[in-house]
Amino acid sequence: MNIILLTALVLSAAGAVLLKDLLKAGICLGILSVILSIIFFKLSSPYAAVFELSVCAGLITVLFSTVVSMTKDEDEAKK
Repeated sequence: MNIILLTALVLSAAGAVLLKDLLKAGICLGILSVILSIIFFKLSSPYAAVFELSVCAGLITVLFSTVVSMTKDEDEAKK
């Protein structure tokens, strides 16, 4: 189980860094935070897990997605 979680963590981190689409990168960042909070729960650190889940996976991902969706692309601005 730990190998699966760590592999998913590395893959979602790579997706957050390497994806060109910022919205998809933000979603990968949210998935990364959820997986990291699961790892924190497994390591008997519930306060860190709840903080990671609420702040990083919740607030930061929502703010990032909102800002990305509110900005216009250069191609959209020319139309």
